[in-house]
Amino acid sequence: PILNDHSELKPRRPAEEYIKGVLAGNRVILSQAITLVESRLESDQDLAELVLAGCMSHTGNSYRLGITGVPGVGKSTFINAFGMHLLDQNAKLAVLAVDPSSQRTHGSILGDKTRMADLSLDKRAFIRPSPAKETLGGVTRSTRETILLCEAAGFNTIIVETVGVGQSETAVHSMVDFFLLLMLSGAGDELQGIKKGIVEMADGLVINKADGENLLAANKAQVEYQKALHLLAPNRNNWSPMVLTCSSTLPSGMEEIHSMLEAYKTKMQTGSDWKENRKRQARQWMRDTILNLLEDKFFKDKGVQNQLPEFDEQVVQGVIAPTSAAKSLIRLYLQGL
Repeated sequence: PILNDHSELKPRRPAEEYIKGVLAGNRVILSQAITLVESRLESDQDLAELVLAGCMSHTGNSYRLGITGVPGVGKSTFINAFGMHLLDQNAKLAVLAVDPSSQRTHGSILGDKTRMADLSLDKRAFIRPSPAKETLGGVTRSTRETILLCEAAGFNTIIVETVGVGQSETAVHSMVDFFLLLMLSGAGDELQGIKKGIVEMADGLVINKADGENLLAANKAQVEYQKALHLLAPNRNNWSPMVLTCSSTLPSGMEEIHSMLEAYKTKMQTGSDWKENRKRQARQWMRDTILNLLEDKFFKDKGVQNQLPEFDEQVVQGVIAPTSAAKSLIRLYLQGL
């Protein structure tokens, strides 16, 4: 179900066709609708807005799971194993895998398909790889919209995999129900590399690659990380983040992770925490969209485009401070409104 994203060259459908196709679970049309929301063309953005409006009443019914961790922790391999477990539990699974893009060529590796061999071949799963492009944080600017489209298409479990390059945690945390942090053991100091902010955001930690000769180290790390959670992360919403171990290759530990997710969902939905979190995310989404739209309009402004090279040169030469240059360009933009 992975399509190449070259449909910029193809004619667009009427909004009603996209809406009908998405709601019917047509994966070809779903992929085309996702391409629409990813496009930076104004005409596509206007069409995507209509499509989303027609799908909104059918969204919000999935379990949104964000998975992050440093490169090499085995995120894609874990998602392959855990995703197969979820499918066996009759989940309707969509995986949104964001790949790092080259800042030089703007190309994307898009290698997740090879690391999710089982899921990629299983027709029950929908995998959508998207390049991060210029967006920091390992999530695209359209990830939230893509989540909504997948929900409207009938997927009740949505996994968002991030690049995991250091800026992704806040971004993915603001759009999912459960934030899972994958960790490794055997690195000597088990607490090295743990940022307080990341741990405080995590709803659960999983130590991957707990097999073979690494099993003892993984069990030791589990104890150390649990201690760290007590020190760094106060209980939130009456939920104490858990630390589990797993092996994505055996696989093992998937049932325990699934049970943790279900326990969290049950506890959050017992009160108002689940709904309140979704409300906070909707407000954050609106604010992020405002910033993105303003940034687009600013850099598309003819006056800004004409003056930007000159200010670039002055900043590089040390003639003017970057802050002063930015303020001058903003004043120029506002004068043209």
